[in-house]
Amino acid sequence: MKPILETITIENAIHAFAFEMPFFEFKWHYHPEYELTYIVKGKGMRLVGDSYLPFQSGDLVLLGSGIPHTWESDSNNQEMVAAVVIQFSENFIESVMNSQAFYQIKKLLQSSVRGLFFPNPQANDMASRMKLIANEKGVKQIAALLNVFDDLTNIKCETLASSFYAPKNSKENETRINTVFNYIKQNAATSMSLEQAAASIHLTTGAFCKFFKKMTGKTFSDYVNEIRIGNACTLITQTDKTIAQIAIESGFENQTYFNRIFLKKKNCTPKQFRMQLNKV
Repeated sequence: MKPILETITIENAIHAFAFEMPFFEFKWHYHPEYELTYIVKGKGMRLVGDSYLPFQSGDLVLLGSGIPHTWESDSNNQEMVAAVVIQFSENFIESVMNSQAFYQIKKLLQSSVRGLFFPNPQANDMASRMKLIANEKGVKQIAALLNVFDDLTNIKCETLASSFYAPKNSKENETRINTVFNYIKQNAATSMSLEQAAASIHLTTGAFCKFFKKMTGKTFSDYVNEIRIGNACTLITQTDKTIAQIAIESGFENQTYFNRIFLKKKNCTPKQFRMQLNKV
């Protein structure tokens, strides 16, 4: 699954746009520009670096330069999805960040190299403010964007990609690791094997394990379990299926192992996770 280099033409310092479409298509890509994406409506899975998590309406993520990412939703969903995307170059933002007054914003942007998720931006009427940025031009657009960033410096955020994740720009490494990511994504619900994953990029299992750990900072089994737990969370959130059914459909051989891995990754059992959702 090689991420596509997306070329963005920015004529007025900021490239901002709103769109609505039937579903978010899986498009694993990266670009040198910063990106602030707000999901107006829709739900599915968000992949940023090695972070694979569910998203829903109100999802707000700030992406630093070069980190691969995509949002994906169910193409069979009857409801339209919508988002507002704001992209700007590092050169532009540095040109307005020399003043000490912008220190906190500059610090926020520097920390976005692994992607930042803002859990609750709705309190600041983020949807209308993002749309305003998309509709404005020139100085008003820049001022509106800086005001949003100023507010974001006061909102607690979560880093998405792990500290071990470092995109490798080598074309060969890029092609290999993304072939593996695509293999995992397509086969997470099955009993995939280390041998099959290694064979997908023509490596021995020993060489594959070293390569995968070097590229992601994680073992193959740990990464696969993270993808499966992410899929399980979606099923728990969006269906009434039993925990046993969800365990099997997520690719786990039995519920006992599923419960153990879920507890390790989420600090609660699948049952507790569902109960917490029902309280909301």
